[in-house]
Amino acid sequence: MGEFVNLEVEGGIGTIRLDRPPMNAFSRQVQEELKAAAEEASRRADVRAVIVYGGEKVFAAGADVKEMASMSFADIAPVARRLNACFGALSEVPKPTVAAITGYALGGGMEVALGCDRRICGDNAKLGQPEILLGIIPGGGGTQRMARLIGPSRTKDLIFTGRMVKAEEALAIGLVDEVVPADEVYAAARRWAEQFVNGPAVALAAAKKAIDGGLDVDLRTGLDIEADAFAALFATEDGRVGMASFVENGPGKAQFEGR
Repeated sequence: MGEFVNLEVEGGIGTIRLDRPPMNAFSRQVQEELKAAAEEASRRADVRAVIVYGGEKVFAAGADVKEMASMSFADIAPVARRLNACFGALSEVPKPTVAAITGYALGGGMEVALGCDRRICGDNAKLGQPEILLGIIPGGGGTQRMARLIGPSRTKDLIFTGRMVKAEEALAIGLVDEVVPADEVYAAARRWAEQFVNGPAVALAAAKKAIDGGLDVDLRTGLDIEADAFAALFATEDGRVGMASFVENGPGKAQFEGR
């Protein structure tokens, strides 16, 4: 259990809760606690899907600027890649992940959300990468994950200007996947996550690895990644059960064990 970040598990869903009032700013401690929570969620067999949530008022307003302002090049250079690893920790979780966004998701908060498989935001949300207004650029994956998600032109617009986008625009450009009333954000995220609680965990992990891994390579290599992952699933219990159930009972009736 961290001081500012905790993993709460209920009904097969792990909620990584950010709790550093008033804005959930990411100090180095919060970054490390986030990474530790993501790693715990990855290890735990009773966690089948993950929600990251900042509470009813704000997701996360970014890095702790007061902490960063005192750092020199010599201070930041040795930890820059660690910063990237902490903000991108959710991308390494081999399970379905969703960011439940209320209020601001800026800077590091936006980067954490970008590391999730899905983003659901409230109609009061404001999202962006405002680092340019500080004379720096995103350092936790924002330039890379956002460009892969919404394309380089839209990413350059947001990062060059540092402007915030409201929920409607975020949905229109593909920065988020669903917009709901602000007080329904967590419930909507939980409904999405619940689909996977009794699903084939190994196959879900393989699908995620193939999709994400394929984005970083050429098509031929990506197809090889897919073929290897596909073949490996024939060695799983879920693969055996799922195909036998389909033959005997039709689709959608398999009782998976997650192994």
